[in-house]
Amino acid sequence: MKRSKLLGKVAIVTGASSGIGRATALALAREGVDVALAARTESALRQVAGEIGTLGREALVVPADVTCRSEVDDLVAATVARWGHIDILVANAGAYVRSSIVDLTVEEVERSMAVNFYGALYTVLAAQPTLLVQGSGHIVLVSSVDGKKGLPLDAPYVAAKFALAGYGEVLRQELRDEGIAVSTIFPGRVDTPLIDDLEVPRVSGKIPPQAVARAIVDAILHKTPEVVIPFQARLLCLVNAVVPRLADWFVRVFCLQGWERENAPD
Repeated sequence: MKRSKLLGKVAIVTGASSGIGRATALALAREGVDVALAARTESALRQVAGEIGTLGREALVVPADVTCRSEVDDLVAATVARWGHIDILVANAGAYVRSSIVDLTVEEVERSMAVNFYGALYTVLAAQPTLLVQGSGHIVLVSSVDGKKGLPLDAPYVAAKFALAGYGEVLRQELRDEGIAVSTIFPGRVDTPLIDDLEVPRVSGKIPPQAVARAIVDAILHKTPEVVIPFQARLLCLVNAVVPRLADWFVRVFCLQGWERENAPD
């Protein structure tokens, strides 16, 4: 059996209680990684930790709200206290905040930024000193295709994910010579509790969180700067970069923004 390059590494995964975070924690454990699990729901984290244990790896459960900087600092401190180092940081915790432009409030944007941008920023800033002293490590920022191509009704979410993507661009370039790699992941619609109530057209169907987790592991193994999945999302981003008006047309014609179940089209 081939020995993984990640065997014996230590990772922190935020938003690890469900969805992409849970799938990523388990995928890393299968590669031989010990994982610090963070999210607000301790009982769900303990279930994930139990599954990691059955894979022969260690898990540290640290209930934390990423919008609270002191709790994020405690998460990183607990990880270093347990294992002495951090090799991988997956800033994944997120909240889907949706509003039409005409109904948009400052509070909705602030709520989205608090989790989707500042939550990731706090986590990186807390881990960064350890990574710099080590001169090694890999930071993974989980953005969204909404961080490449804004979709109608997603303004609060889009604003935060674009901010995260821009931060990742600079982070990747500045930390390169410090021995720290940075990958930003841009998934399309993912089948997670975050968007349980959102229906989407078949052309942009929800992908399983395990597919995103696999993309994250591959990005770590190959130090890939950016990953956009699935293929349809990559195509939309490419079209948008070249002919934004055409990309807008695709969004409009195929109703790519989706709809809440109670507002399903006839």
